[in-house]
Amino acid sequence: MLKKRLRLLRSTPFRLALAFGLLFILAFLVADIITYQLLKRDLAQALDDSVRDTYSIVAATYSSEEEEEDFVAAVATYARLNNPEDSIFLLVNEKGERLAGNVSVFMAKDGLSTIEAGDIGVKGDDRIRIQAGTVGGNRLIVGESYSDTNDLERIALMSFVWASGVIVILACGGGAFFAARAQRRLDGIERAMSDVSAGNLARRIPLEGNGDDIDVVAGQMNEALDRLSALVEGMRQVSADIAHDLKTPLNRLRMTIEQAMQQSGRGVDVQPFLLDAREESDRISATFEALLRISQIEAGARKARFLPVDLADIMSSVAEIYGGVAEDNGQSLAFATRPASPCMVNGDRELLTQLFVNLVENAITHCPPMTSITLALEAGDGSFTATVADDGPGIPEAERELVFRRLYRLDKSRTTPGSGLGLSLVKAIADLHGAQITLGDRHPGLGVIMRFPAQQQGQGT
Repeated sequence: MLKKRLRLLRSTPFRLALAFGLLFILAFLVADIITYQLLKRDLAQALDDSVRDTYSIVAATYSSEEEEEDFVAAVATYARLNNPEDSIFLLVNEKGERLAGNVSVFMAKDGLSTIEAGDIGVKGDDRIRIQAGTVGGNRLIVGESYSDTNDLERIALMSFVWASGVIVILACGGGAFFAARAQRRLDGIERAMSDVSAGNLARRIPLEGNGDDIDVVAGQMNEALDRLSALVEGMRQVSADIAHDLKTPLNRLRMTIEQAMQQSGRGVDVQPFLLDAREESDRISATFEALLRISQIEAGARKARFLPVDLADIMSSVAEIYGGVAEDNGQSLAFATRPASPCMVNGDRELLTQLFVNLVENAITHCPPMTSITLALEAGDGSFTATVADDGPGIPEAERELVFRRLYRLDKSRTTPGSGLGLSLVKAIADLHGAQITLGDRHPGLGVIMRFPAQQQGQGT
């Protein structure tokens, strides 16, 4: 438990939550201080206004010397009705004698000023805000205690203190909660990656489904793990296929060499055996070269050579070149559908030519005489759809995805020349160009449908 808490304290989410919590608390305290100072100033201003108003009201009772007794009586009434600890009233004549009031005589300058309650004999230690002036030759002093103002300031201050305490608790508690929640998700990512490192390639990072940043990153990591798993599975499958498919030609090569050695010892000409061995070696070398080329294409190294190319021009050239080959095989090959305007895509002309050559050669090789092979190209919304179709025997639906695997060959094709890499190369080139490739049933025959993204403005320039 202690280790888990220490780990949480060291975690980035907790530190970020703590930093933002402290920043929020600091901002709240600054706002509290500013608000308290403004409130304090307003309360002081309100007290001054109250003292001035009271002074004005009392002074207004004096109108002339003839009514001075009424003025003195009015001040005496105010003094009698108010506690000196709350409000003071004092009227002093020119000789310094008290005419009326609820406090002893003291001196004060004209205008507003502040005095201590104890200095004028009033109980308590509060200060008093006073207004002094001369009215009809007499000295009038009116004042109010700061006690109410101090009480309001104290209440406001305590409110701010309690509010700050609540904010601190909520900020720290909420920060810890959200930090622990984020850390739990990061721990899930860590566990998933540890399992993957340990060889469990099927492990994936759990998603919350709320679409936040961690979910986005986790989703991208899951996609990367999917690609990694597919790549590792592909490598495993390729290794098994290489071991399986190359075992026979290597055995044939070994047997040919052994026969040549035996016949050489008998003085027989071994030239035919050596020619057979060279042909077998060339086929094996061609297989490895094709595998290497597919790997280079999948690595994206050829993307640096991408330029704007016309798909229609490439398909037309392939149809023209292989038209005679199809006729010699008793078949027909035609570029049946072609848009009037250029179909520009961003790509490698050599690789795209190889793609259509492989598809046409596959159709010519695996289809019987009288087969019709057609190439078609249609322009769509931001894309071009290229199709290579035939009315031959086709490919069983269960094997249509398998034929894109390296070295995979249909049972009926194992007696024909080839390495099983033609469609793998087609798939690699299509993926490199961002094209979607699907195999469809033509009833009868097979249709290879590829959707290429059209060249965007600014690409390939």
